[in-house]
Amino acid sequence: MYLFFHILLGSFISSYFSKFFTDLYFGQLSGSGASFAGWVGIIIATATNDWVRTCDYTVTTCVRMDELGARGLWAECVISPSLYHCVTLNHILTLPAYIQACRALMVCACLMGLPAMGLVLMSMPCVRLGDEIPATKLRHGMVGGALTFIVALCGLVSTIWFPIGAHAEEGLMSFGISLYTGWVGSALCLLGSFMILCCCGDDPSATPQRQQNSYYYSRQAGGADTPINLAATAVVTGNHAKSAHV
Repeated sequence: MYLFFHILLGSFISSYFSKFFTDLYFGQLSGSGASFAGWVGIIIATATNDWVRTCDYTVTTCVRMDELGARGLWAECVISPSLYHCVTLNHILTLPAYIQACRALMVCACLMGLPAMGLVLMSMPCVRLGDEIPATKLRHGMVGGALTFIVALCGLVSTIWFPIGAHAEEGLMSFGISLYTGWVGSALCLLGSFMILCCCGDDPSATPQRQQNSYYYSRQAGGADTPINLAATAVVTGNHAKSAHV
């Protein structure tokens, strides 16, 4: 009776840990996908120039007077019914401080996202690199999640600081599609980093080893508690069943 109870308890614990690590794997996979999508959004926002729309009058008046402008990190553009002309912002020393700072932050976010995605990919349980141990995967996941969090912070600071600086310098009419892309990308990276940091853990393949080293105590007739190895008991029981069947 005691043996049957121990085997039943061991089966329950095994199924519980299997479901637990499956949920962790799904959360880590979802966080990796969100982080990758956010990183791509940050790259798109950095490469395009439709961050803010500037105008001192109404939209109709600005378009008629060719004064509707679009500004990004790298260029200023003039938008009219028959013209779309951009001027590159290549005079670094004469640029406002907020443009230079946002440029640096967004470039750092784009470059930092590459090793972050690589570390997150290596921390996935389905990826094997030689004789890699679970502790190494855990470190990869933690470092990759931390780098993704820094990428999200750089994107958020840049996409919030830039429209504030543009509005202080001249009239800000509306936000551009590039700014919205940067906001969405930063939010996805932030969400993905939290999911990765919360869900990265030991490799599920290590759970059988922990179960093999699990011991349960059974009280004998003399009153002493004797440790019983569950895995060894299961093996012995299986062999006994085979012998009886033969």
